[in-house]
Amino acid sequence: MEIMKDGFDFFRAALPWIAAGLLLAVFFVWSAGKRRKDAQDDNYGAEGMCLGMCFGTAIASSLGNNTGIGISLGMLLGLAVGSSMKKEKRDENQDKQQ
Repeated sequence: MEIMKDGFDFFRAALPWIAAGLLLAVFFVWSAGKRRKDAQDDNYGAEGMCLGMCFGTAIASSLGNNTGIGISLGMLLGLAVGSSMKKEKRDENQDKQQ
């Protein structure tokens, strides 16, 4: 039983570093892919990271867990969801008419 507790403590200590490493890996792969394609469509990655950080903080603090884990996992999940949604291009003429 003591081994299980030690393993769980190690996992809780290493989880923010693992999530930050995954976030950096996704970010660097995404930016390298963007350099290759000049006419790539925009996505909601930044907005997803912001919302994910807010929801991760709220969920982690309400469950009594470490807030740092909630922030990092929320940002990772928000980046993944936001990057999968593409932005539509709008014309300036449409903006002026509204």
